[in-house]
Formats: sequence, C-alpha cells, structure tokens
Amino acid sequence: MTSQIDEIDKKILKMLQKDGRISYSRIARVLGLSEATIHLRVKKLKEKGILKGFIAVVDPEKVGKDVAAIILTKIDTDKYKETVEKIAQFDDIYEVYDVTGDFSTVLKVRVSSKDELAELLDKLGKIEGVRETYTMYILRTIKEEKTIKLD
Repeated sequence: MTSQIDEIDKKILKMLQKDGRISYSRIARVLGLSEATIHLRVKKLKEKGILKGFIAVVDPEKVGKDVAAIILTKIDTDKYKETVEKIAQFDDIYEVYDVTGDFSTVLKVRVSSKDELAELLDKLGKIEGVRETYTMYILRTIKEEKTIKLD
C-alpha cells in the first residue's frame, strides 16, 4: 500500500485527516505546490481507494448515544455469511469485524440506554446462526483514534 503513495501524498493525507475541510489552496501553500497539483493528487488518492471520503466526526454522547458496548458473537459456520450480513444491517452496530479465535465476530455498538442494549442483544440472539453472544459494556473510552499514522 505504501508503495502507492509518496511523501507528498502522505503530507496531504495527514493534513486532510487533521482537518477534512482544509482547502486545496491552503494545502498547496503549506507544501509549496500548485492547487491543481493538490487537486490531481487528491483525485488519484480517491481513485485508488486510499482516500475513502470526508466525514464529520460526531461525539456520540452529545447526540444521545451514551451507551457503548463490544459484543463478541459465535456463529454457525454453515450460516456465517448470511448471519453476518443480517448483523451488519443493524443501525446501532457501527463496526463489524470478522476475527480469529474463539469468537466469530466483534461488534461495536452505540445505543441510548441499557434497555436499548438489552433489546439489541435480544434481536441478535434471535438471528438464525447466532449461537452465543458475549457483551462488554464500555465504561470509559481511553483512546479512540480516528486517523491513520502514515510515518
């Protein structure tokens, strides 16, 4: 992957990760390049799939998603694909990871209350193929990095 980008691309990506709304002209001034060069490089980073897009980072607690949890699941192997597809459709499940080890998936969820978490767990347990869930209620977030280190 790193062979697809050079040092200038890395600098552009770092600046965009720090502030996704930074203008191409500002990046160009900082890097000593033309705005057209920055535009073309960003376009190529998008085309290669390196730069996936731009989003606003919202504080979940400030919009009522106060309860966070990690849910580990065990899924029947013969129903794995369709079960994971159903799980991924849940609105309050924000991350789904296919993992190695004793469990099949790791899910990160955010809901408004413990009752909503209980409801979500009940719904997960009713999905054909889900054999077991193990839930860890997140007490505090110590570190949650939104950027990728490029050095």
